[in-house]
Amino acid sequence: MRALIQHQFGNPTEVLAVEETDTPEPGPGEVLVRTTLSAIHNHDLWTVSGNYGFKPEMPAKAGTEAVGVVDALGEGVEGLEVGQRVASAGTFGVWSESFVAKAAALIPVADAIPDEVAAQLVSMPFSAISLLDSLDLNEGDWLVQNAANGAVGRLVAQLAKGRGINVVGLVRREDGVAELAEQGIGRVVATDSEGWKDRVAEVTGGAPIRVGVEQVGGQAAGDMLDLLAEDGTLVVFGAMASPKLELTSGQIIFKQATIRGFWGSRVSATMSAEDRTRLMGELFARLSDGTITLPVDATFGLDHIADAVAAHFTPGRVGKVLLRP
Repeated sequence: MRALIQHQFGNPTEVLAVEETDTPEPGPGEVLVRTTLSAIHNHDLWTVSGNYGFKPEMPAKAGTEAVGVVDALGEGVEGLEVGQRVASAGTFGVWSESFVAKAAALIPVADAIPDEVAAQLVSMPFSAISLLDSLDLNEGDWLVQNAANGAVGRLVAQLAKGRGINVVGLVRREDGVAELAEQGIGRVVATDSEGWKDRVAEVTGGAPIRVGVEQVGGQAAGDMLDLLAEDGTLVVFGAMASPKLELTSGQIIFKQATIRGFWGSRVSATMSAEDRTRLMGELFARLSDGTITLPVDATFGLDHIADAVAAHFTPGRVGKVLLRP
């Protein structure tokens, strides 16, 4: 089969290339899946570059989320059948024509869900709802998030609305406000405009902001901490601009602020079956009623991975970039 392979860590546009490799065989409790579409996520590209919490041995495949069709069942697998459409997130090596996954990690996909949605159904949406669920916010509470026009930012805003939680979104350019408005997401403030912090106060009506979700890094983290109320919590979810947070001791001390991280993979791995079922049920309900949307920006073949990565990092991108074997 064909798969994207890297032999060293580095720029994904340079170190990833299509190679011929053996089609894997499913072991006990495993399933061979023929890939239909796979998604490109930030954490996939961070893994390729060697800047993520998971570092595979070289040479390595890449990619973690896909939708496909069951081709073969390993010994002892029940509840799945050959020809069934399934989605998987957290299965490493899905940027290939086929991959092997633990049967327990596969989610059967209903006929009503298009492949383009199923290919991105779990990782970002489940991270977003797990993040929101972890914030201990009640109906009527306020949170602020930067990178509001990113995949997780859009989903947090949409899911929070269903829970009655108020969200102020921050974007780095004025165009992002209009882009999110087209998707029904309001209360967005551009940080490239003068007096933007005053604008945030106008949006909230002066209500205390209990939580900030930080995905940018650098000075953006300090700016967000300025917006939080006393005893507020800054949750670090990403580092799109810088791996360092520019915070002062005074900000933390005098606000009595809490700073903590959120790593979706770790949270998902330790989550109880009951909580997982509850949150997945909420996700499917919000997809069904149109509260959340999972648009696609572009789809590329494996041979055009460099173009796909460039598209992923294009400013103003609205939907997910997908790969087709």
